[in-house]
Amino acid sequence: MPTKSQGILDAGEWEDMKVDWKPASPPRSLKRRLSGLRRLARPLKPLLSPLWPSMPGTLEKLRPTAYLDGLRGFASFLVYWHHHQLWAHTAMEQNKMFEDGFGYEGKYHFAAFHGIRMFFSGGHYAVSTFFVISGYVLSAKPLSLIQSEEYVKLGDNVASALFRRWLRLYLPLIAVTFLYMTSCHVLGLWVENTKQGSWRDELWAWYADFKNFSFVFNLGGEPWFSYHFHAWSIQVEFKGSVIIYSCLMAFSRLSRRARLSCEVGLVFYFMYIADGWYAAMFMSGMLLCDLDLLATKNELPRVLRKLAPAKSFIFYHLLVFSLFLGGVPSVNADINRMKSQRGWYYLSSLKPQAVFDYKWFYLFWAATFLVASVPRIPWLRRFFEARFCQYLGRISFALYLVHGPVLWTLGDRLYASVGWYGKTQLHNLPQWVNRLELPKAGPLGLEFSFLAPHLVLLPLTIWLAELVTRLIDEPSVWLAQWLYGRLIGRSHRV
Repeated sequence: MPTKSQGILDAGEWEDMKVDWKPASPPRSLKRRLSGLRRLARPLKPLLSPLWPSMPGTLEKLRPTAYLDGLRGFASFLVYWHHHQLWAHTAMEQNKMFEDGFGYEGKYHFAAFHGIRMFFSGGHYAVSTFFVISGYVLSAKPLSLIQSEEYVKLGDNVASALFRRWLRLYLPLIAVTFLYMTSCHVLGLWVENTKQGSWRDELWAWYADFKNFSFVFNLGGEPWFSYHFHAWSIQVEFKGSVIIYSCLMAFSRLSRRARLSCEVGLVFYFMYIADGWYAAMFMSGMLLCDLDLLATKNELPRVLRKLAPAKSFIFYHLLVFSLFLGGVPSVNADINRMKSQRGWYYLSSLKPQAVFDYKWFYLFWAATFLVASVPRIPWLRRFFEARFCQYLGRISFALYLVHGPVLWTLGDRLYASVGWYGKTQLHNLPQWVNRLELPKAGPLGLEFSFLAPHLVLLPLTIWLAELVTRLIDEPSVWLAQWLYGRLIGRSHRV
């Protein structure tokens, strides 16, 4: 038998053990019944499999850019947390405490402290990171083809990617918002953004709103999709994708120095001359990807190669700068309010004239520094390559899509029931207000009554994100690929 310090599998007794016994075969009649049940259950397998989230295997070999998947997943979770924090605390008029700087108007909350604040109000920091990551990922394969001068393959790759991009971004949004809109009417749920009295009228309003929102060159109307306010970033994602694909083709025949110069020049143009902050973020991702690919070939520009001995010093400082700049006070676009925040007076003078909403200028640098530093800080890279972050990365797009509808339906009611409510909830959800009132004990953002609803909301949101990933998101990717393969001419098929 194993000693006290050994487990049963460490004792060595299992190595020589041989089992000669075999279970008796079941009767043929039972076999027929079981096989019949399996055949009946087979069509339900795709529907039942999302009930159990899949986790990446521990022995699965990670891709070189797997840390970007983990970073995107963790950022998506920050968006979830940010929206819940502001939704609950806005009813109590406390949202400004999160988005103002630490110590503003004599308020010193842990949730607003430098670096810590990104875990409470880091949604915009996370979205900016999305855009830099997208610029990096979208350009990775095309840039590798450009550097190897495989221009025919480059054309095929960009053509396929551009064709599939709108479908990949908008098909999941169509499905999720349609189900959300329909569910509200079928179940008779009151939500703030339901506008019509009947499902038929709502369907038309949803269609009209979506077609305007999804047209990337639309210059009029609201910039929001009223059936999913968080989806504004999807429209920006498509705009940024068009910019990246256009630049890849435009710069494909340039020399290495000219290509890098044009990438830097466009970053400067979008941020300092035109108010194109999101385009600067995408171009920054493309530039970082280009430099990383050159680094693997030892072909970096000489000035960057000279900095190699100080690499650790540089990227640790960039991470610190990123965490500080990522917490830029952002209650509104008033630069004078920012000047009065502790630690931001002199930084406010760096804002370019072209940028209207100043926070995006600082978030551009924060996101760029973060994406640049993560792969060069070993412990941080390992964190984002861990199973938890990799799983969040796999469901990140679906998590971004479903957390809003869950918040606006069940979340609104649960928050009202434990004591987080305003005039809107008193008027429209009086039966839910204070049904299970809980104490608001604890620091700002970590109150007991705020955390308690997440015992239901967080698992439900993660499960729905898994469901949407398997049944909507991944099939949308496959459908876009299949459609492109069906529509191209036979001479272009591999």
